[in-house]
Amino acid sequence: MDLNIALILGQDGITSGAIYALLALCILLVFTVTRILLIPLGEFSVYGALTLASIQAGQPSTVIWLLVALFISNTLLDAYMSFKEKTSFNLKSTAIWAIYIAVVAAAMLMLPLATLPSFLQVLLALAVITPLGPQLYRLFFQPLVAAQPLVLLIVSIAVHVALVGIGLLIFGPNGAQTTPFSDASFELGTLTINSQTLYILFAFFLMIVVLWYFFGKTLYGKALRATAVNRVGAQLMGISPVFAGKITFAMAAFMGALAGILMAPITTLYYDSGFLISLKGFVGAIIGGLASFPVAAAGSVVVGIIESFSMFWASDYKEIIIFTLIIPFLLWKSLTSRQVEEDHE
Repeated sequence: MDLNIALILGQDGITSGAIYALLALCILLVFTVTRILLIPLGEFSVYGALTLASIQAGQPSTVIWLLVALFISNTLLDAYMSFKEKTSFNLKSTAIWAIYIAVVAAAMLMLPLATLPSFLQVLLALAVITPLGPQLYRLFFQPLVAAQPLVLLIVSIAVHVALVGIGLLIFGPNGAQTTPFSDASFELGTLTINSQTLYILFAFFLMIVVLWYFFGKTLYGKALRATAVNRVGAQLMGISPVFAGKITFAMAAFMGALAGILMAPITTLYYDSGFLISLKGFVGAIIGGLASFPVAAAGSVVVGIIESFSMFWASDYKEIIIFTLIIPFLLWKSLTSRQVEEDHE
């Protein structure tokens, strides 16, 4: 291996690592606030990428009907619970959701999708996929808001399996790859940097800044931080765990879909590609101890670099090498957690 090959592999590794870092941040965000390991996170990425591919092909994606079905199911469930518990039905929130979904569906069905600018195509794909997060949370996780983490994990796996099957029904078995945002490239010494790499790195650092501002400067962000630090204390202060769950799932769906859209021009994605993608983000999250956002982001970049060099040296074993990384960190986490429990007792 010479220096040029090492630089190319390093570029590819950093590019993949930035995408995995976005997913790791999603996993940490959801877990710290709701104690849910979001196994279906990869499906948000795949749905986002394949929806954008459908839009670029000029075909309205039928994923919009999944969103409509979830909204109708949740509305009926809310109405039933309001009747059963003799509480007021939240008509305002339901009306806002109905208007939003109607506008997105109309845009999907009536606009000339293939001729839209790339920026609008991406926005439309994100507008369709992002609401799936809170809608899925309302239907599957909100009734179990006080359940044990093991129960939430089982439900998360079930939702993942269901979304994989629905993905096959919506998108079919064939993979798709979207057109790059730009074909430009830049020379840095002997290294050629693709513009898609710059888009991915820009999106990564932008999301870092947005998350920092959201959690540090906004009221909703501080409420989520309070929920993550002490759920019972936050609830006593009037912060609803249900509201926190919906917000975090919306953010996770947005970031997951964005990661898939950024990944789609450089690799072909299939309806069942999500689990492996999110698993690599999970490795980065574990390196961060499911607690530290900066360490998880750095760990994800390391995962991407190791994966890139593994493809060069031992491509048949790259997945084994990547997932073997998780073992020492899990051992360390289990030992430190046991110590905490003994101190608590």
